[in-house]
Amino acid sequence: MSSIVLRSRVISNNCTSNIIYRRGLCSGVVSSSSSSSSSNPPKEAIISSQSILSDQSPPPPPAAPEIAPEVSGRKSLAFLKYGLIAAVTGTTGYAGYLSYKCSCEEVDHKAKTLRAAASYTPSEDASAIDKYGSLLYSAAMTVPAKALESYLDLRRLVEEHLLEYTEPTSDKLLPDLHPLEQHVFTLVLDLNETLLYTDWKRERGWRTFKRPGVDAFLEHLAKFYEIVVYSDQMNMYVDPVCERLDANHYIRYRLSRGDTKYQDGKHYRDLSKLNRDPAKILYVSAHAFDSSLQPENCVPIKPYKLETDDTALLDLIPFLESRNSPADIRQVLQSYERKDIAREFLERSKEYQRRKQEQKQQGRLWRR
Repeated sequence: MSSIVLRSRVISNNCTSNIIYRRGLCSGVVSSSSSSSSSNPPKEAIISSQSILSDQSPPPPPAAPEIAPEVSGRKSLAFLKYGLIAAVTGTTGYAGYLSYKCSCEEVDHKAKTLRAAASYTPSEDASAIDKYGSLLYSAAMTVPAKALESYLDLRRLVEEHLLEYTEPTSDKLLPDLHPLEQHVFTLVLDLNETLLYTDWKRERGWRTFKRPGVDAFLEHLAKFYEIVVYSDQMNMYVDPVCERLDANHYIRYRLSRGDTKYQDGKHYRDLSKLNRDPAKILYVSAHAFDSSLQPENCVPIKPYKLETDDTALLDLIPFLESRNSPADIRQVLQSYERKDIAREFLERSKEYQRRKQEQKQQGRLWRR
């Protein structure tokens, strides 16, 4: 009986060890302590975690990571930074547009609506909601109104400083004309390529050449005109050149770059600042229409380029010394339509003499 019990225990132990051995092969792990000997009791096999997980239900998906407070704070700061940059850029662009498109007076006129909105006060019989809404609206408009006021103050300050460089030094560049000379015309002359020519060469540097006939031109026309030199060169250049050019002081006044108007990158002669009657001003220049703001007063002349046979100044004397002084010289100059005035005047004079001669001949025939 005891042998039967012992045999059944041995069989059960063998079956158990076989089951554990097979389960270990399925999981990829075999116990190193397994032995074919049935005398040693089998040790518990190590089962891999993969086989355990495979027998269980799938794990739940991982939860979304929580955003740290520092990351959200950084995003808020970045949003605020870019918002400020966009606001400053937009404000600067709009201010630049206003500076280019509108004058300071126009911007000030347009700002009246914004000022009124910033100082808006509701009526006493308005409801509490209306009063609260108007208060919020007025507070929101206060900041743009203050910014616009600061912009206007800054722009006025900048324009005042710019006027010192772009406008003539005075609104009256010449002193008042003597009462006995109110009938006298003013002859304004340019320097470069009109009365002289400045040339530079490597071997000798800068040299200034007088135009042929300039001495006779100044001496003769000083009897009929108030002569003024108006140049866009610096004063340190104009004064010494005029001293050598006009030893007899036929030129009454000298105006230089500080007396010009700087506009569109060029220095223009503003004849309206001469404190003279515009109807009695003639401006003679080789670049008259390109250098004056009053083209109706311009008398063009051929540019001087060191030609030895140049007679442009002397040819212009007959037109300038004409005693038939009109009430408005601008109408006379307009009749020439920007032509060569010296040549055109000579042709008109010849035509006038021819007609006058024909009239004399016809008068003689009638007398006979």
